[in-house]
Parts: sequence; C-alpha cells; structure tokens
Amino acid sequence: MEIKDLKPRQGDDTLRIGDSDELVVMENFGKLPQGKMSLDSHGLIVICTGGMAQFDYDGQQIQLRKNDLYLYMAHSVVCNFMSSPDFNCRQIWFSRGELWNINMYSEISLADLTFLKLHPIVHLTHDDITLLDDYFQLLCRRMRDPLPILHTEIVRSLVSTMMMEMLSMMRRNKEYYAELKTEESTSAGYHKRLLADKFMQLVEQSDGRIRKVDDFAKLLNVTPKYLSTILKETINRRPSLMIEFFTIKAIEHRLRYTDMTMQEIANDLNFPNASFFGKYVKEHTGMTPLEYRKKYQN
Repeated sequence: MEIKDLKPRQGDDTLRIGDSDELVVMENFGKLPQGKMSLDSHGLIVICTGGMAQFDYDGQQIQLRKNDLYLYMAHSVVCNFMSSPDFNCRQIWFSRGELWNINMYSEISLADLTFLKLHPIVHLTHDDITLLDDYFQLLCRRMRDPLPILHTEIVRSLVSTMMMEMLSMMRRNKEYYAELKTEESTSAGYHKRLLADKFMQLVEQSDGRIRKVDDFAKLLNVTPKYLSTILKETINRRPSLMIEFFTIKAIEHRLRYTDMTMQEIANDLNFPNASFFGKYVKEHTGMTPLEYRKKYQN
C-alpha cells in the first residue's frame, strides 16, 4: 500500500503563525487518517484528551489512552488506525526549522532520541495534565491574537517552554527503564544496544563530516550489514537515516549561525565541492543553501 505524507489540516481549531505550516497547533482532532501515513517534514506531539486509539508505529503497536502523551519522530510510518467513538486529542506539529527557531536542538540529546524511538508514549500524571493544559490554553490564546508586538517570538517561547516540560516528563520516565537495563546487562540484547549507542555517538561526533555507513562500520569493527541489522533491531532505523539526520543538523547550524560561505561549509564538511553540497541540501531540505539561509538565518 502506498505511504502517504500526512499534512497538518486547515480549518476550525487549527492555529498557525500566519499561513505557515512550520508550527501548527490543533485544539481538537478526533478523526484518524486511513492507510499508511508518514510525516517527512514534521515531528508531532499528541495529547489524548478523550477515548482511546490504537495504531502501528514503525511496526510497534501503540495504544493511546486519555492523558497519554505521544511523540512522533519524522520519517516513521503509522498505519492500522482504530479509535473509540469518543477519541479526541490535541496536536502540535513542528518542522525541523522550527526546532531551531525555538532553540530545542540544544536541549535534545542523543539519549533522548534513542529513548523516544523505543518509548514514544508518556503516561501523564494528574499534575502533568494540569500543567500542560495551562500551557496549551495560553498558547492557543496568544496564537489567536496576532496583534501584540513580538507575537511570533512570544508564541515560540511558549512552545519552547511547553516542550521543555514534556522533555522533563519523558526523562522522568527513563528512570523506570534504567532499572530494566540492569536486568538486561548480561543479555545479547544489551550488547547490541551498546553497539547501537556507540554508532550514534560516532555519528553525532562526526558533525556531518562522515556520511558513509561503511566508514562507521569500520570504526566499530563490524560489517555494514551487521550494523544495519543492529540498528533495525534496536531503534528500527537505518544507519543512513541517522547519518542524514546529524548531517543536516550540522549543515543547518552553519547556515543559520555562521557567516561561512557555501564553499567554506562544503570544505568543512568534506563535500567534494560547493555544487555537490548545494544538491545535497536541496535534496534533503527542499531549498538551496542560500534559500535556507535567507529563510532561517537570525
């Protein structure tokens, strides 16, 4: 079955900054899509406010109940949707560029990404729900009133703070899984996890300068095929996708926060030339490097 790229909707209870899809907030979302869906350009936060839903998330069955927080990572595939008649939720859609705008990249760690892929559901306490509800109501109120000076900055600040609270709730849950890890310390699964973690560390440390799976496999003294198998088993991701993620992150940082020329960035990241670098950026962001810099540079 064809995998469709899911897009944030228009209409009632849907709030944006201007007409942009970079950051979209939905107050009520009760109807689930059909077929296989993927978000190629957005991440998604879902807070279930009523009923329950069930779906497959990259082959993992997810059950979402009232007061659950679900965090979707871009490029994942969701399908086999089912929900109760009273299902409803709140949603926040955000692009990669918006994560830079609200300064979340500096807060999200490698461990967070790995944990999030394996455990995308956070069960919220009563205090969590009350706190996030207060944030959400204030966010929607400010998004509905575009008149104040610094409106965009105020909205992004609220989203950033709200996401920081969610990150705190997610990390609190990690304490439980740390106990499970102790029990797994002698198992083959634990050693596979160590290899996957080492790969992720090497990719992050390369800062976009190494982009071949073969090169990382050599550093880890394993075959590329075995490395791919381990990544699939542990976080259900291809090595090439994680390399791409951190390469784009490195490129975006240089385009947004430095005055380096395209040739200088290409040289710094070991691209053959500026033309090849430009094609890579266009393929993965939909914009040329100059277009990206013009749109996002502060």
